[in-house]
Parts: sequence; C-alpha cells; structure tokens
Amino acid sequence: MWPGMVRNIWINCIFLPKNTVSESKIKVGIVQKSCGHNLSENLDSAQAGIREAASKGANIVCLQELFLSRYFCFTEDYEYFRLAEKVPGNTTEQLQKLAAELNVVIVASLFEKVDAGVYFNTAAVIDADGKYLGKYRKNHIPDDPGFYEKFYFTPGDSGYRVFDTMFGTIGVLICWDQWYPEAARITSLMGAQILFYPTAIGWANTQSPDVNQEQYQAWQTIQRSHAIANGVHVVAVNRCGTEEELKFWGGSFVADPFGKVLYQAPHDNEVVQVVETDLALSDFYRVHWPFMRDRRIDTYTPLNNRYLKS
Repeated sequence: MWPGMVRNIWINCIFLPKNTVSESKIKVGIVQKSCGHNLSENLDSAQAGIREAASKGANIVCLQELFLSRYFCFTEDYEYFRLAEKVPGNTTEQLQKLAAELNVVIVASLFEKVDAGVYFNTAAVIDADGKYLGKYRKNHIPDDPGFYEKFYFTPGDSGYRVFDTMFGTIGVLICWDQWYPEAARITSLMGAQILFYPTAIGWANTQSPDVNQEQYQAWQTIQRSHAIANGVHVVAVNRCGTEEELKFWGGSFVADPFGKVLYQAPHDNEVVQVVETDLALSDFYRVHWPFMRDRRIDTYTPLNNRYLKS
C-alpha cells in the first residue's frame, strides 16, 4: 500500500464519525454559461445563475472567466479594448448589491482597464455582506493560436492573493494559471482553503474526439494534482458553447483535497450546480499525507531559474 493508506482507513473508521465536522462544510456554486454578443444579457444571465445557486444553498459562487462578453482573444483587434472597465466599477457595484441581498460570496472575472494602455484580466471577490474584498490579476498570460491574450492583458502585478470571506479563506487564480503548480502552491501556502479557477478553454472545431478528451483530461488532472499536493479543494468554472472556431468544453468541476471529483458538469450545456465541500478534510489529508511537512524548501532555489540545462 501507499504510505498513509492503512492509517487513513483505520482513522476514518474509528475517529471520524460523520457528525464531527459539519460546521466546516461550505457549499460552492458553479455557474457554467455560454455568452452572446449583448453584454447586458450576459450580465443578466450571470446574475440569474448566482440567484439560482443561492436558492440551492450556495455560500460562494464562482463565474467563468470574462463572463460579460464572448471570448475576444481569437484575434488581435483594437476594438475589443472598449469592453474593459474599472474594477471596482459598475459591474462590481451591481454584484455587491446582489451578494448582500443573497448572502453569498461572488468571484467575478472581468476585463479591467487601469489607465490608458494598461489592461488586466482580473477576478474581483465580493463578500457575502456586499463588501468588495479586492482583486487578483492573472499572472500567466497565454499567447497561442486562438488565445492571443498577451495582446490584451498586462501580466498581473497583484501578486498571489487570498481573501478572507465570511465562509472561509479562498484563493483565486485564472485559467492559464491552472497549469502552474507554483501558483497553486503559493496561494495554498498563503492560507487558501479552496482554490477557484474562473476559466475559458475549449476545443478547436477541427480536432478529433480523442484529442478533445486527451486535452480535457490533462486540464482536469493538473488541477486535481494541485488539490492533492496542497490538500485543498479546487473549483474550476469554465464556459460552454461555440464561439468562432472554438467549442468551449464546459466540464466545470469540484475536487476534494485528495483529488476526488465531487462533481463534473457536462461539456455542452449550461448548468448551475451547488456542491458541498468539507474544509476539515484539508487538515485530515495534510496530517495523513504530509506533503506540506516534508517539503524541502532549502532545495528549491533552482526554481528561480527559467532553465537549468547547461
């Protein structure tokens, strides 16, 4: 058996009755939507999704990346800069009112304009009383066919962030960040109990089903590995629907601190789902699979280099 398996089974059976950790249970809401050309309709749809999640008992609701518009990074077009807005600003103000009304935390990904020529891909976090807690600016910016984000977004300057909400301490990273274990590790070390990943990722229309599944499985697996390595829940919220030559693959999911998928959304359909998480599991798995304890931080200095092969 792997280290810890015998201990885990024994302790589960004897010392962890189901009624001992109920106070640590938090319900997270996934709002997986497709987007049209009308920004107001997209906002209305997102707000309706938040309301539905709240009606199902959600404490924290996460929207997909850049939920206000269709994904515009297929091409490099100056016209799309007009979509950007101040954060905090008009959209966050509307979401603050909604959060206070529904008593839910909201994670909202927006195209932020800071000043002339300075734009970020930004996630705002709003507490359940309507207070604006702050923002995280996407650090890792892709530049690939169909994902020309470096044309639009400045690399994030906020550093990695955690947010102390009324329902726990959460970390927020954005889409391309999800492929980097360093980002998940740092955010977890800062105290995040749940990692949220607002996302916009999909398949090219010309790809085969086998390639599609290979890509989706890699995407989910890397994020489940962040859950395991750091002993935290992971919530990934993707968009769905076809835009330009890309079919966004949906498949939003929640994983527990040992990588178990608690829920996975369909690839094709819009969905609002609420999933119960148990924050007490982080301590359990970190104790019995002590990856955090056994880290050799004194050996990691080489990670500050981009490349090591001489």
